[in-house]
Amino acid sequence: MFTYKTQGTCSRQIVLEIQDDRIVSCAFDGGCTGNTQGVSRLVAGRKVDETIALLDGIQCRNGTSCPDQLARALKAWKQARTE
Repeated sequence: MFTYKTQGTCSRQIVLEIQDDRIVSCAFDGGCTGNTQGVSRLVAGRKVDETIALLDGIQCRNGTSCPDQLARALKAWKQARTE
């Protein structure tokens, strides 16, 4: 499990389970429930890099969004693996 503290969104954190570079599960703490549940279901089973490419840079407010924060969380997960 990997936990990422979000910034600039209504959601407070994202908890990810990733195996073999595929997202097994994704859960947002806070945020718009319908949106975050939908995003979580849509990314389940996708490869990490594919998901980053789809969601990176999506704007809502404050220069980010919950999908963008998920892309940032996945980038942080990748970085943590290399350290």
